[in-house]
Amino acid sequence: MPVFEPKVKSDIDMLAKFVHIYCRENHRGREKIQFYYKGKGRDELNLPHIMLCEGCFKLLNHGIAKRAMCPMDPKPMCKKCPNHCYHPLYRTKIREVMKFSGIYLVKRGRLDMLYHYFA
Repeated sequence: MPVFEPKVKSDIDMLAKFVHIYCRENHRGREKIQFYYKGKGRDELNLPHIMLCEGCFKLLNHGIAKRAMCPMDPKPMCKKCPNHCYHPLYRTKIREVMKFSGIYLVKRGRLDMLYHYFA
């Protein structure tokens, strides 16, 4: 039986892309390690091979765990959710990552990100 539903997998994949973009563009001089998810269902996720610094590695692991355990159905955007499940330090960091990576992708032609931002 699958651990993750298709929507959850899609959200986790997008989260991984956002964190990867942020780390690649903002943490160029830092030592990087290959990302791997430590939690349940790691084989099912099939995440791309990405290199992250230690801080981004921890942030992505935390984000995946929180997304996998989200009790909301349907899941709202985190900024509109009444129950914040991210630790306050991670919540501040993930907002920064989402803002930076969203703008980065829009500037490179991903106009669907604008729709998602204003939805």
